[in-house]
Amino acid sequence: MRTMVKRAMRRSIVECLLCSLLILILSGPAFGGPAVFGGFPPDPAVCYQPPDPPLILAQSSRSSLTEEEREFEEQADTMPDPLEPINRFFFNFNDKLYFWAYKPVASGYKIVVPEDVRLGVKNFFSNLTAPVRLVNCLLQANFKGAGNETIRLLLNSTLGMAGFLDPAKKELGIEKSEEDFGQTLGVWGMGPVFYVEWPFLGASSLRDAIGFTGDILLDPKTYLIKSMPVGLAIRTYDQVNDTSFRIGEYEDFKRNAIDPYLAKREAYHQYRKHKIKNR
Repeated sequence: MRTMVKRAMRRSIVECLLCSLLILILSGPAFGGPAVFGGFPPDPAVCYQPPDPPLILAQSSRSSLTEEEREFEEQADTMPDPLEPINRFFFNFNDKLYFWAYKPVASGYKIVVPEDVRLGVKNFFSNLTAPVRLVNCLLQANFKGAGNETIRLLLNSTLGMAGFLDPAKKELGIEKSEEDFGQTLGVWGMGPVFYVEWPFLGASSLRDAIGFTGDILLDPKTYLIKSMPVGLAIRTYDQVNDTSFRIGEYEDFKRNAIDPYLAKREAYHQYRKHKIKNR
């Protein structure tokens, strides 16, 4: 059993990385151009829970402060970043990945596929990963959220045609409880430790990287998809479909930030603090 779980974890992580690489290959351009500052692929966890882009953009307004104000705020409340040189390197890498791969592929997909179909696909994958949210609600003693996720899973899986529709939200007003194991660790007192910018996956922290591994164990795709090529294709499609709803937001983010790397790091820190505090 332990060997099977380890194999499933390795396969799932490899699929997450390879799906981003596949998008990059399909997009056409090769690496080697001038470095561009930034990086905003669907992160922190491609497989099940991209961050809330509007909140990320709202946090970018911090970059309009004066240098003295920014320095004071960073000293008052910031995430440690001992790996900053490495993180900045992967930040630039992710920036190229977005402009050369995610955006062109997702833009073409958006033109071809109607919005209602793309929304149905998004709902389906969200419903499929409901066990991740449900278990983490229980681990956080968030019983209302666990109840909502149970109702959503049962209702959307049946009346919602396997999750392509969302009657739980549309008819009953029951929203998703966006919980993950990184938040669970935070609820029980674990801090972010330090910031990490993962290639392909984007913004994270040591705590959330550990949480990402835990959520892979709860993700039904880890066990339902036995073939790596099939899993790679499914995760790639999910990633492209999700990106098609967010085209243009990263461009606005970079345009409004003096230092996009710092803006993204601090936005991610505040976003995760908010999610842990307001579970």
